[in-house]
Parts: sequence; C-alpha cells; structure tokens
Amino acid sequence: MNRRRIVPWLGAAAIAFGALTLFSGGQALFGDAQARAAVGNAVPFVLWFNFLAGFVYVVAGAGLVLHRRWAAHAAVFLAAATALVAAAFAVHVLRGGAFEMRTVGALALRTLFWIVVAVAARGRR
Repeated sequence: MNRRRIVPWLGAAAIAFGALTLFSGGQALFGDAQARAAVGNAVPFVLWFNFLAGFVYVVAGAGLVLHRRWAAHAAVFLAAATALVAAAFAVHVLRGGAFEMRTVGALALRTLFWIVVAVAARGRR
C-alpha cells in the first residue's frame, strides 16, 4: 500500500485518537471526584498538554483525510511538541516527581504515532 492511501487511514486513526484523548483528558480534568482520583499521580502539565493536543489531533487528522498539505506540518508539530513534553516529563521524573507508569507508555505511544504520521505525510508529496 502506498503512502497516498495510508495517510488518510492514519488521519482517521488520529481523529479517533484525538476523540479518545479529549474524552479521557476531559474526565481527568473536569470529571467528578472519582474520575479525577482514578488518574492517580498524573503530572498536570502532561495532562493539560494531552487534553489540548487532542483538539489538534482531530484537526490534523481531518486535514490528513482530506489530503491537505498543512496537515503534514501539523503532524510534524505534534511529533515535536509531544517529544518536548516527554523530555520535560523525564526531567520531572528524574527530579523525583510523582508520576504514573502508564504516562511513560502513553507519551511513548503518542510520540511514536506522530513521528510515523509525520514521516508518512511528508513523504507522500
């Protein structure tokens, strides 16, 4: 399968990923006490970044589905921004800050996903 056909599928995955991110982040940030307690030792700047990035995931995904050139730039931005947040998170952890282990996996997955999308989207020109 060539990149021209893969990128819209990645865009659809980005839209779904963004919707799930908005839902889970919204619950963690604005849900009832039980929902907020369920996140455990969430790191606030990571939680807020992921929630706000969820909106950009949906927009970038729509752009990828519609073959918009700007969507490739959005994917590069999301890959870089997520990697920077992951680096800041690593500093937080190394300084002894409280965190949830699932955050490590989530940041790795998000960073890898957007790197793959950025490479695929930029390479299809």
